[in-house]
Formats: sequence, structure tokens, C-alpha cells
Amino acid sequence: MPRLLRTMARTAAIAGTATAVSGRVAHRQAGRWQEQQAAQAPPPQQPASAAPPPAPAAPAPSASMDEKLAQLKDLGALKEQGILSDAEFEAQKARILAG
Repeated sequence: MPRLLRTMARTAAIAGTATAVSGRVAHRQAGRWQEQQAAQAPPPQQPASAAPPPAPAAPAPSASMDEKLAQLKDLGALKEQGILSDAEFEAQKARILAG
């Protein structure tokens, strides 16, 4: 039973990392495509009386510090139980702190 839990936790950690990396790559690629399209398209003509463009939306708020601390505590517990290796622990810790 502990081996099953360890395998499940490791799989969840790896899947979470893969999902985060995939999301970042997709976001970066979408930004590159937008830059390419903007460079190829001529700038739009605006009449002199046009209203100024709306302000950009605020970035999504990152996880609160309390949530990050709770995640780090859980991560530390998994490492102490031997479920996560040092490398997996460091990777997940970096992901939590970056978010």
C-alpha cells in the first residue's frame, strides 16, 4: 500500500510539472505567433477622434503566500517519507516559488 501511494504521488508530481511546462511553452509560442502576425500586418488606421485603447488587464494573481507555504510543507512531507527524490523536490519547489 505505501508503494502504491508513493507511485501515485510521484505520478501526480510529474504530471503537474509536465502540465506546467506544457502551459508555459504554449503561452510562449502563442506570444511568438502574435508578434509575427503583428509584424506582418500593417498598423490599423484610427480616426483622430477615436477613444484611447483600454488599459491592459491586470495579470492573474499568483497563489497567496499561505497557499505556497502549505504546498511547500506538503512537498517537504513527501520528501521526508521518501516519496520524492531530491531532484523532484527541488523541481517542484522551484515551480511553486515561481508561481
